[in-house]
Amino acid sequence: MSIEFRNVEESQIVMCELMLPSHSNFNGKIHGGHILSLLDQIAFACASKHSRAYCVTASVDTVDFLNPIEIGELVTMRASVNYVGNSSMVVGIRVEAEDIQTGEVKHCNSSYITMVAKDDHGNTVKVPGLILDNENEIRRFLKCLKRIKMKGHRHQEFNETDFSSKNYLDELQKYRVILP
Repeated sequence: MSIEFRNVEESQIVMCELMLPSHSNFNGKIHGGHILSLLDQIAFACASKHSRAYCVTASVDTVDFLNPIEIGELVTMRASVNYVGNSSMVVGIRVEAEDIQTGEVKHCNSSYITMVAKDDHGNTVKVPGLILDNENEIRRFLKCLKRIKMKGHRHQEFNETDFSSKNYLDELQKYRVILP
């Protein structure tokens, strides 16, 4: 049994789409839901390309909307596998929008989506390891490890069975809330 590894660049995907009026919200900006749909598509393509398997979205770990996207801008999404586990992969995605009349490019979104590889019966399958070729790829992998650790702490904290709001009353007083 040989262990398979792939370079990060082997699974990288670039996707471009012109933003149309049908993609806009009531404020005339591109609807965040449309961008989320595109993020899921490119994460699927990237993870499937790396694993050579059908992949499902396990979690959307981070989506940071940094700048609005306008109708008529060309959106470019760049995705790569930043981390691999046994059957899971974290896909990092950078979204940029270009004003095609001026050439101005702005960073609009950064996202991290966890995908899981599955077989035809819905069982998880082992994914190839990752060959990290440069400092940037190593940094991205290590940042994923930190996010995974923080996510574990968050799950642990929110799943506490002995949680009591009384322990947080002083903290609640700082916010605009009325307490019973």
